[in-house]
This record gives sequence, structure tokens and C-alpha cells, in this order.
Amino acid sequence: MSDQTRVQLNLRVPKETILKLDEIVEFYQEHTKFGRVYKGDVLTDIIEKAHASMLKQSHFNKQF
Repeated sequence: MSDQTRVQLNLRVPKETILKLDEIVEFYQEHTKFGRVYKGDVLTDIIEKAHASMLKQSHFNKQF
């Protein structure tokens, strides 16, 4: 991922959302073998999985 262009994302979210993100990052840290896990990497993973699911569902809905 280090060879990809990165863009800084500045946004405001509720504190509860940040607490949930911290919990997810901690989960990734404990259950993966990648070493240090960063919030940006976790968000990227979540967004990529959600996007893939959206495309799959969209493709499935177009078939019917």
C-alpha cells in the first residue's frame, strides 16, 4: 500500500464512532499478523469490503 497515492481525509464524527473505530483497530491488532495496525488501514479495509459487497449486490440485482 505504500506505493499508492494517499489523500488526507479530515472529517468530524461523533465520539461514539471514534470509540467504535478504536475498538475495531484493537480487534484487528489482536487478530492479524501484520504488526502495527493503523486507523487509516482499518478504514480502507472496511470501505473496500463494503464496496465489494455493494458491487456484488448490485450485480446480483441486475440479473433479476
